[in-house]
Amino acid sequence: MTTPTDSHLFYLSSAQRPHLAEARGVYMWDVDGKRYLDGSSGAMVSNIGHSHPHVQEALKRQIDKYTFGYRLHFQTEASEALAARTAALAPEGMEKVFFVSGGSEAVESAIKLARQWAVVTGQDRRWKVISRYPSYHGCTLGALALTGYDPLSAPFAPMMQAMPKIPAPTAYLDGLDPADPATGAHYAAMLEAQILAEGPESVLAFIVEPIGGAATGALVPPAGYMHAVRDICTRHGVLLIHDEVMCGGGRTGRFFGAEHWNVVPDILTLSKGFGAGYAPLGAMVAHNRIVGPVQAAGGFAHGFTSAGNPLACAAGLAVLEVIEAEGLVARAARIGAVLKAGLNGLMARFDFIGDVRGEGLLLAFELVADRTSLTPLPPTLNAHLELVELAYAEGLIIYSRRTRGGRAGDHFLVCPPLISDESHVTEILDKLATALERFAPRVRAAISAAA
Repeated sequence: MTTPTDSHLFYLSSAQRPHLAEARGVYMWDVDGKRYLDGSSGAMVSNIGHSHPHVQEALKRQIDKYTFGYRLHFQTEASEALAARTAALAPEGMEKVFFVSGGSEAVESAIKLARQWAVVTGQDRRWKVISRYPSYHGCTLGALALTGYDPLSAPFAPMMQAMPKIPAPTAYLDGLDPADPATGAHYAAMLEAQILAEGPESVLAFIVEPIGGAATGALVPPAGYMHAVRDICTRHGVLLIHDEVMCGGGRTGRFFGAEHWNVVPDILTLSKGFGAGYAPLGAMVAHNRIVGPVQAAGGFAHGFTSAGNPLACAAGLAVLEVIEAEGLVARAARIGAVLKAGLNGLMARFDFIGDVRGEGLLLAFELVADRTSLTPLPPTLNAHLELVELAYAEGLIIYSRRTRGGRAGDHFLVCPPLISDESHVTEILDKLATALERFAPRVRAAISAAA
């Protein structure tokens, strides 16, 4: 086994992991034969599971034809077909698709398209993109400037153009009722106040994850919020960008997360489950009235070498075919309800679980020191890392982040592939319960020491 000390690779974490030998369906095996249930779909990517034969065959067919055709030299059947299928899934009028290799590139493309649209339509004073805190929108400098997650963004702050932030609608932490439309109005009013403070003529866009990703742990907005921010953006001429990188692709029980509220953005981004891990793939989808003026002015001044790569697009098209043929969007809603009920059962059993949230198979639970005050666990406990390790030892993969801007709080995403069934849910809950039982004494000792 290669260890961190003799590997030539380096990443965010230096934690030692075994070599992967095989992956099929919801399971993965290491070279020693140990089986793991992929309870987070990697990084919420493997929506249709691993090694699906339909996608494998599509990749093989494309390899036999060609694997690269630069977009300035050729159109390719795979990219055209995937663009048409993506536009058909998108809200009415959002018919223009720009392919990329991942979520950060998709967000970078979205804010650059928004800016170019403003320039060519005589609104060149608009450049500020408002986002939320906490949030995560990508690791390129443009996307990172929108991100509200201190450990990832703070080291690079001198290199970035700072962008304004408003609080994420964390009603459960603020003691507000998420089912009350007044709560949604309360948080949406923060957007309008920020637009007015910045000067509406300077604000280009507002970017929001319809259902939160890693930074907020599957945060579902309070009632009325999504409609209110749409209305505010329209009123002030601000573009609304939906970051659907994690919640898009069917994971929440709708193909796009925003479909839960029937709210239509001006631009949206996709990745992760869109390519489902079979190839690096993402997309920006935009309304005709945004793309039209940009194209008429000479074209989008932006691009990537692998944008629209035919091999990646062939994989993406096959992934969409699997999602449709196997009814995986509806399945995500049904199995997600079963899993969420099970997580709520664990919350009843373990008093240091303070919240369970999410939609479909984009679910999370949060650990707290006190369920009434929702005081976070002591950061020195490193619960977001330790519980992941205990679950991993049980053969369950889950995903964690610090809840409150990356500095405190601990939440865990439980997001298995959309092909999961009730037996997989039972296995996830059993393994997670074992990990929580093993972690409980340390949690209670840390709470007592901090009291």
